[in-house]
This record gives sequence, C-alpha cells and structure tokens, in this order.
Amino acid sequence: MARARRAVALAAAAACVLGTRAYVAPHKLRRTWAGAVGPLRVATPDKATDSIVSMPPPEPKPTAHDLATGRDPKRVKVFDTTLRDGEQSPGCTMTADEKMTLAKQLAKLGVDIIEAGFPIASPGDFEAVKAIADVVGCSSNPPIICGLARALEKDIARCAEAVSGARFPRIHTFIATSDIHMEHKLRKSREEVLEITSKMVAYAKSFVDDVEFSAEDALRSDPDFLCEVYSLAIEAGATTINIPDTVGYTTPTEFKELMHKLRRDVRGVENVTISVHGHNDLGLAVANFLSAIEGGARQIECTINGIGERAGNAALEELVMAMHVRESYYKDTAFGGDAAAEMPALTNIVREEIAKTSRLVTTLTGMMVQPNKAIVGANAFAHESGIHQDGVLKHRQTYEIMDAASIGLDDNNIVLGKHSGRHAFRTRLQELGYTMDNDEIGRAFLRFKELADKKKEITNLDLESIVKDELRLQMNDRFQLVHLQVSCGNGQVPTATIRLYDEDNAQEMQQPSTGTGPVDAVFQCINELVGVDDAKVLEYSVNSVTAGIDALGEVTVRLEDEDSSRVYFGRGADTDVITASAQAYLGAMNRLVDGRGTKRPRHPQLD
Repeated sequence: MARARRAVALAAAAACVLGTRAYVAPHKLRRTWAGAVGPLRVATPDKATDSIVSMPPPEPKPTAHDLATGRDPKRVKVFDTTLRDGEQSPGCTMTADEKMTLAKQLAKLGVDIIEAGFPIASPGDFEAVKAIADVVGCSSNPPIICGLARALEKDIARCAEAVSGARFPRIHTFIATSDIHMEHKLRKSREEVLEITSKMVAYAKSFVDDVEFSAEDALRSDPDFLCEVYSLAIEAGATTINIPDTVGYTTPTEFKELMHKLRRDVRGVENVTISVHGHNDLGLAVANFLSAIEGGARQIECTINGIGERAGNAALEELVMAMHVRESYYKDTAFGGDAAAEMPALTNIVREEIAKTSRLVTTLTGMMVQPNKAIVGANAFAHESGIHQDGVLKHRQTYEIMDAASIGLDDNNIVLGKHSGRHAFRTRLQELGYTMDNDEIGRAFLRFKELADKKKEITNLDLESIVKDELRLQMNDRFQLVHLQVSCGNGQVPTATIRLYDEDNAQEMQQPSTGTGPVDAVFQCINELVGVDDAKVLEYSVNSVTAGIDALGEVTVRLEDEDSSRVYFGRGADTDVITASAQAYLGAMNRLVDGRGTKRPRHPQLD
C-alpha cells in the first residue's frame, strides 16, 4: 500500500515537471483569505513549469544615476524606506533634524535610493523631504531622493515640489490592484484603476524623468490584471515597477514565479527595473526578496533593522549580508554565473557602515533590536556553548560565517580618557564617521568631560552615545531639565524634586512628588510640572552601552497620548539611570506636548 501511494506521488510530481495538467500544485489553487469576502486570488502564475524553468538574468542598461556615480548597472539596487515606511511604525516618528541625520548616514552607507517621506502627509513631512533632497540629494556621489505619492494629482504635484532640489529626483506613485482593496478601499472597478494608472504615471512623468509605480497588494492581485496594470504604467513612462507584498502574505516560491510571469507577460518590462517591497507578517520577507532576486528583481525596498508597520519590513542588513556571504551562489542563480564573475559586489552598500547605521536608527526611533536579531543583534557574534567557544578559538570559521568587522563592529577598545583634549576628541569622532560643527563639538566635548570624570574608560560606543544624545538635545524642546534630586530607600517613601526650565514662558518651575519607586516619582513630578495627566507609559527600558558598573545607561520611554492615541518616544543616557530616565521621559513628554498642536499626518494607505 505504501509503495502504491509512493508511486502515485512520483507520477504526480513527474506530471508537474512535464508541464501536463495531470497535477496542480496546491499553492497554485485559488484560495480564500481569512477575513476576506468570498474567494481571494493569490498572484501565482498559471503555468506549472514556472518553478523549474529558469529565465536568463535581466540585462539592465546604465541609468543617468549609474553613469554619474559610477555604480554597476547590473547590481541589486537598494531602496531604503526607513524614513517613510519605517517611520510609520507606532512611536517611531522623527523630527526633521533627525531625518536629515539619518539620511546623511544612509548616503554614507551607500544606498541607491532614499525614500525620504510622504510629502503630502503634513507640512513637516514636506519640509523634511525637501531639505533631504536639497542637501543629501546634492552631495557628492548622491543617492536618488524619492518621495511617495498616491495616484492623485495633488499628491504627485506636492511630491514633485519636495524632491525637485535633488540631482536625481524620483516620484513613487501607487494604487491598489487586489480585488479586496479595489472593492472595499478604493471602491473602483478594474477599468477605472487602469485608467488612473495611465493618467497618474504620465502626470508624474511630466515632472521628473524617474518614476516608480507600485501596484499595492500586488501579491494578492489577479496576475493577468497585474500584468496589464504594469504594462500601462510602463507605456505611460514608469522606469521602475514595484511589486509589493503589502500584507506579508506570499512565499518565496510564489514570489519567484510571479517575477517570471511579469518578465514574460508585461509589455516593455525589459526596459525597466523590477523592484520588490514586502512586509514580515509571516517572517518570510527576507527569504521572499532573495527568491525574487533569483527571479529577476533588481531593486529591493527595505529598512534598517527591518522596522516598519506591523511586523516590519525586510531588513536591509540581512539582505545585503546574505548576498555578500553567499555571493557565489547568487551570482550563479540570479546573475548568470560566468557573466557575473567580474562583478565586484552584488550591491553598492558599504558593509562596514551597517552596525553604526543600525545603532543610529535605534537611537532616533527608540525601536530596540532584539539580542538574537540576525547581523546586528547583540548576540549575533556571541558564543556561550563550550563546544562553540572551543571551535571559534581554534578557528573562527568553525562557527562564524562572517566577520563582525565586516559590518563595522570593532573590539571596542579604550580610545580616550579624562586627559584627552578637544583635538583628539574631534579626530576620534571623525574616524567614527561623525561630522559636527564647532558649536556641536563644543557641547559634545563638555558631555565627554563630564563622562570622563565618572568613567575611567571611554569607548567608541560611549562616544557614539554622547553624539546621539547631542543630536537629540539640538531639538527645540519647550521643557528642559535643570535639576533633579531623588530620595528613596528601604522603608522610605520615594520622593523626587525636579526643576524644569519652560522656554515658552522663560521661567523655571520646581515641584516635589512621590511615587511607588524613584522612577515613578520622577515621572509623576514631570507630569505635574508639564500639566499632562493623561499620558500612558507603553514602554520603559534600560540598557547598558558597555559592560562594567560605571557603564552609561540608555533609557527608552514610549508614551501614548490618551487624547489622540499617538505614540511618542524619548531617550536619555547617563551613568545615573534615574537621570537618564528623567531625560527620556521629558523628551517623550516634549514631543507629546508639541504634537497636541498639530494634526496627525496622513497615512498613505489609510487616509
């Protein structure tokens, strides 16, 4: 009986391989998505042979950006959307200055395209995108600066204005194409979506030469309809077509097969870049992207640390290092083997900048990286098992497939002390990649001296924490911490006394308060001084920057404004964790108070 069953299975598999209709793989059947009304089509091809028939790799022509920056046109282009999709994660909102800081670092990282924001979302978003286009977009070896726009004339015109200052501007416009989105969100027919696609891509093309078009929820769209949408977008002038897995629903095999179908059936596809975008709801985002690259995708839309809505986006660092560590494999499977032998690298990313960029995103957003996170997690290069430790000591490659130095992690040696001068301090910051003006150096140097009086050993990570704290202190916060005193102990009622300076009223305020512990007393005291009693603490975390009892403590606080349900983040760093807690809470509270005077920014998918 078992033999008979096995024979049937083998015959079915053979039929699938031979391309007959005797067998249809389960993943190619129509499915019903939980929560959808009626059957929902999944974007998988019709031909049963797609999973085994390879296609030749794309042969892209150099773009104006490639020629001006000397980048390999065959590479996988890295489109970073940390400033747009990543910022949509609750509590990850950044100020304009913070966005500029991150954009400069992304350019140093070597990303090809920076999606700087959604310009029509708010005046602040528009100004941030415009500033990044004017500064980062005009730097030496600049990335393409991109803005997101719905398929609406007002969005596209606003986006065009925001990115116009860049040497290489791009407009990224989109419209939903899945049946469930068209019926329930857009309330438009397929014919209407096709018409809008043609008109809006052509409208975007009237402003810039570089237009990207996305079919939102592409992986749950009818594949044949999807091909027609992309064909019209290309005919209207799109230079990049993006295939988003908006809800993180697909699998690697499905994604690769869809790439094959699009390359076979979309008119003019050989003249454009195929891009992929995806979320990590099922934990498959990175695997999906790598499979799509094998299928012919040559642009990946990702974020640092994988931050983003819901379960986040595909993580840039994981994609880049997978292609680096398994370079020979991807050259064979995705780039034609011998034809790719002379490619220096599969991406333009400067891998040594990965760790620093990851830490900067954590600092600016408050989204901590889990210790076991691939590539940039604290445990990514740690070994505790005796067998593993023994092997690594004898030869690192026994249990490590990449070197920590390849992503910019050093051995964290002591670099400066209390007797170090301003010149040595500035030089070391420049070696770490930070460029600051004289005023910023002066303020950071004072922080360094204060820390050097408390710590014997100052490390690179300590210096980075000082610089990042200085970036936050540049914000025009209304309330500033002047004095903090806490009294607590066994059998005592924890009491905090705080003095704040109110910039708006140009006066100092002082208030004592009690709490269940010293941190609670500090928070209650700040609430009373600021006059906010409806803020809910969603997150409070303390992490040490380095080892040792004199280590800097970094505190992250995330507050929810119960009036608006908006989430705000604050960060503080000090050898005294109570002081760091006060700084972090006050930072979040300043954002909350400031946010109450502004409208919630528009969301590209929800508004």
